Amino acid sequence: MGNAQSPPQNDDPRYVSATRAFTQKELQDLRSLFNHLASQSQTNAKYISLSVFQSYFRLHGPLGERMFDLVTQERKDQKLTFEDLVVAKATYEKGTKDEIEEFIFRLLDVSGDNLVGRSDLETVMISIFNDILRIKGSEDRSSSDHDIVNIFLNAAKFSLHDGVGTEETISFEDFKNWCTHLPSVKKLLGSLLLPPDSGVGRPGSHIPNLLISKAIDSNIILLSKECAWHIGGALSQQDVEDWKLLYHSSVNGLSFNTFLGNVSNHAGATVLIIKDKEGYIYGGYASQPWERHADFYGDLKCYLFQLNPVASIFRPTGANNNLQWCAINFSSEDIPNGIGFGGRVNHFGLFLSANFDQGHTFSCSTFGSPCLSKTSRILPEVIECWGVTQDATQDKNDAVKGTILERFKEDRNMLKMVGLANSSE
Repeated sequence: MGNAQSPPQNDDPRYVSATRAFTQKELQDLRSLFNHLASQSQTNAKYISLSVFQSYFRLHGPLGERMFDLVTQERKDQKLTFEDLVVAKATYEKGTKDEIEEFIFRLLDVSGDNLVGRSDLETVMISIFNDILRIKGSEDRSSSDHDIVNIFLNAAKFSLHDGVGTEETISFEDFKNWCTHLPSVKKLLGSLLLPPDSGVGRPGSHIPNLLISKAIDSNIILLSKECAWHIGGALSQQDVEDWKLLYHSSVNGLSFNTFLGNVSNHAGATVLIIKDKEGYIYGGYASQPWERHADFYGDLKCYLFQLNPVASIFRPTGANNNLQWCAINFSSEDIPNGIGFGGRVNHFGLFLSANFDQGHTFSCSTFGSPCLSKTSRILPEVIECWGVTQDATQDKNDAVKGTILERFKEDRNMLKMVGLANSSE
């Protein structure tokens, strides 16, 4: 994947070329950052040490050591120069798509054996959850780590083997495909040299704040913080602020009408999650409200996802506009009552019937997604729906609005959901 090189100097072509990627102001800021970190490194302000580098960028353990190794051109001299920093950031942050992906791929080789094995990816994912995202799990954290990490690794295709044949490895092409289905992973691994205290945070580091009523036992919730981070990888930062639980079948019952009633007052996007009786967990991001339509609707922000036993996201391919489905109280067999995503009528990418007792999932060109469960026919065991809230303050203001006008709007919205609004006029 690369060989150690001598430190770049001011007249080194690598450094000269790298400086062209930055404005003069950016180079001055980099110089200030370097001077600040070097002054703390007990190197007469000439170099940045590994410990200071790890502390500033909050990259600890094998992942931090590997990043330091790459930035210092794998010289193993423990001396990070200003020229090193410029060359690395020019490639990692301002390079071409291929250059950035190659850098990230090399970063994954935490063992430094020029192969990216399953154990390398496992180490990186554990570091992401524990050290970067700092997600705290159950008391038996080691078991929790293993289960959660495997869900993400199951999305990877390990097609090559090292010379000894003792461990599966992943090719560069399969790594790029893995990143396509795990945008949160790619975002985060592509932003590790950005200052963690920049105010907005690193891209890919945002975890939605899951808002659950205190009356609900948190143990029944399907959506973990790790999975919320995964789902949010395909969204903008403003869409991963607060997610409020609107409906849970264990609390509200497996009822389509109750589902519609609970989501009717939420005007924004929603995250629908299903656990079926096979133990598979999957769902869809609905960018538009669940309202009565006789045909597909929605926009290209919709997508499908898997959470267990594999974590993947499937975004629209542009093959068609059959994105979101919500049919209520139709009598035609050509308009099946229920909610869904993608595919075509009676052959959806994901569909729940209006009884909420069955549904189906087929591979579909809308999202380039496979069958999301073990079989195409699904029997829901748990259904939950989260409302994506962009402005928590606005929600609080809405909560205290009790005017007749507001209540009328809510009632009208519910009538519209069930297709009765026009008849009341």
